[in-house]
Amino acid sequence: MTLVLLIALFVVVLASATAVTLTRRRRGPELEPPPSRPAVAPADSATAPTPEAPERELTPEQVAEIERALAEAEAIPEEVSQPEPEAAPEAPTRVKPSFRERLGKARTLFSGYLGSVRARDKITDETWDDLEEALILADVGMETTTALLDDLRAKVKAESISDSEGLVDALKADLVARLAGNRELAFEPGALNVWLFVGVNGVGKTTTIGKLGLQAANEGRSVIMAAGDTFRAAAADQLQLWAKRVGADLVRGAEGGDPGAVVFDAKQRGAARNTDLVLADTAGRLHTKINLMEELKKVRRVAERPPGTLNEVLLVIDATTGQNGLVQAKEFASAVGVTGVVLTKLDGTAKGGIALAIQTELGIPIKLVGLGEAPEDLIEFNAEEFVEAIFG
Repeated sequence: MTLVLLIALFVVVLASATAVTLTRRRRGPELEPPPSRPAVAPADSATAPTPEAPERELTPEQVAEIERALAEAEAIPEEVSQPEPEAAPEAPTRVKPSFRERLGKARTLFSGYLGSVRARDKITDETWDDLEEALILADVGMETTTALLDDLRAKVKAESISDSEGLVDALKADLVARLAGNRELAFEPGALNVWLFVGVNGVGKTTTIGKLGLQAANEGRSVIMAAGDTFRAAAADQLQLWAKRVGADLVRGAEGGDPGAVVFDAKQRGAARNTDLVLADTAGRLHTKINLMEELKKVRRVAERPPGTLNEVLLVIDATTGQNGLVQAKEFASAVGVTGVVLTKLDGTAKGGIALAIQTELGIPIKLVGLGEAPEDLIEFNAEEFVEAIFG
């Protein structure tokens, strides 16, 4: 029995040893545990040193790849909405000036005399004297003043006007009637229109052409400027500046050359390019110089020949010259057949009565007036606004 127990115990031990051996073969060789490290107190994360990674150089291919990736990233639009840029403030639009705004000097002259007239209850001899003096000082001229007051006396008698206010109203109505007329500049759509500008030196012909050219261009009309003042190089240079500003063609000749040839060339170019308007400048000349006036007649004859139609011969007069402007108008009208007057610098004088003298004595309408230096200040003459402005 004892022998049997010993044999059984031996078998159990042998089986256990065999199982352990098989288990080790499956797990592989047993590794020794790593040596234990000494315990270190945890350091604060803000002060603990971070071990630096060893630097290594990038290959050229890697550098190129990084640069390409950065470029592609910059090309991608950001999703973040950007504020819209503020719109630039618009330039203030210039408006045409009013007669009342610009004729302060003429109104000041009249206001004193009209104050004396209105201060009287009845119409007296002093009333007529005040009106006559005011009209003469305003450069209406003696002849026109006499005719105007004679008509006014007849109206006062016929309509039984007895008070000064009624007299002033009658005078205003008479002035408006005498200044009535067609102010529109002649223009034929679809054709080559020619406007010729004449006048003495220094009245503003070249500037007037530039302003009218700019206004015409703003209305959609094509323009050619003819520098017919061949005796003064500065005039052609000035017109060239205006042409550049307007976007117009400029035709100019040699200094001292034939002005008629310049106008002719401008018309030929205008016809070839289907231009709407030719604005022709001429040399300033004294109306008393017979030879210069004869030359101007030749220029007019060239301007009225085909191609194109001579629609306007505009006499430019400086309003500050007063009655001398009337003399100029007579001589130029006789020589070249003036169709209308451009009265410049009207805002700078109290002698606005020259407009009444020209239209009454010569029958030539005042078509344009200059009330300032800007292009917008050259406006169509308006009889009602003119009279209201000087009467206040």
